[in-house]
Amino acid sequence: MAADDSNPQQPAPAASPTIAEGVLTPQSNDVGTNREALRIPAFRRLALAWIFSNFGDSALFLTAAIWVKQLTGSDAAAGLVFVALGLPALLAPLIGQLADRFRRKPLLIINNFCAAAVVLVLLTVQSADHLWLVYLVVFTYATSNYVTSAAQSGLLRDMLPTRLLAPANGLLSSIDQGLRIISPLIGAGMLALWGMSAVVLATSICFTMAALVLMTITVHESDPDRNTDESFWQSTTAGLRFLAQHQLLAPAMLTLSIAIGATGIFNVTIFATIEQGLGMPPEFLSVLVSVQGAMAIIGGLTASILIRKLGIRTVIILGVLLLGIAVLASAVPSVPIVLTGSVLTGLSVTWTVIAFITLRQTESPARLQGRTSAATSMLINVPQVLANMIAAALISTIDYRVLIITTSIICLAGTLPLLLQRTTPTRNR
Repeated sequence: MAADDSNPQQPAPAASPTIAEGVLTPQSNDVGTNREALRIPAFRRLALAWIFSNFGDSALFLTAAIWVKQLTGSDAAAGLVFVALGLPALLAPLIGQLADRFRRKPLLIINNFCAAAVVLVLLTVQSADHLWLVYLVVFTYATSNYVTSAAQSGLLRDMLPTRLLAPANGLLSSIDQGLRIISPLIGAGMLALWGMSAVVLATSICFTMAALVLMTITVHESDPDRNTDESFWQSTTAGLRFLAQHQLLAPAMLTLSIAIGATGIFNVTIFATIEQGLGMPPEFLSVLVSVQGAMAIIGGLTASILIRKLGIRTVIILGVLLLGIAVLASAVPSVPIVLTGSVLTGLSVTWTVIAFITLRQTESPARLQGRTSAATSMLINVPQVLANMIAAALISTIDYRVLIITTSIICLAGTLPLLLQRTTPTRNR
């Protein structure tokens, strides 16, 4: 009902002892359900906007990598598409400032309209001679994705009570990952039938529709941060410092940075796995990612259940361990085993990220939601980009299976910060 939309449930205090203790204790029972989150009209509309933006996003970045591979015949050139996607993480502290200094709903609307316009520049690319323009556009629209992530985190925190953050994050993640079932196949099909122009136009329309849906949301936003006592440097790095000094977030963030960052190597080796290991064309990437998306739907829908039963700390550790195994599977020249790896990746990444995001949203004060979100993106994506660049430089001289095994070992080692952490609950919050 419209009345509910104009008067959404107000969130509980940011430092929720229930969720915080759930990180370190076996169970955290005060976690809501997916159905409860969907009862809030504002969240339903936010989810609809997320469907549009993520459909276009998934179709474009995966198809762009395939397109570059077709234009150049180079695994390294295709891998650099993922580098362009990750480099905006370097701007994360500034992006977080936007989300905390300005109202988040208008920021999301403007950002989606701008993304819709930027991707249209790809219509001018006709050959490998304009490859630099592809990377520039991908970098620019990827920057807009970081703005969306930072602003949406704060908006979601204002929109929902604490107990519904885990299921809401799970649903949004299921949308994000689940669309990979159809959008890569549709994107690859459009590329094959009508060329890249069709993919670009569809993506632009999707971002436009997302902006229009966001305009219909009514939510009582927390006041933007107007602290003028901090220097520019203090304000910009506030999110990073908060994560680094927090007793619960610091080790969890380190685990996420190591494990997810290492998958940057995997982004480059995937084409070698497909062509050299499996003897398949580059387009087979869309099949693997679609399988991953199918399992990510299950991961998103079950994440809140796992968090309620096991606690956030255990869910993160479990997810990272499964990710290390999933990566290793891609070194085996067998389609069923590689597909199994995609299944595990869909589950493991989704569980790990949802658990951490829920912890971060709960423990971060409203005025820092944008900056801690952006800092998280930076601490994950900068290591991933560096690993991506190193792998792109080495892929032509080192057997891709060696790089895959290295990635798996790093992922497994990423569990150490949490495994070595004391498991005494924190109650002084």
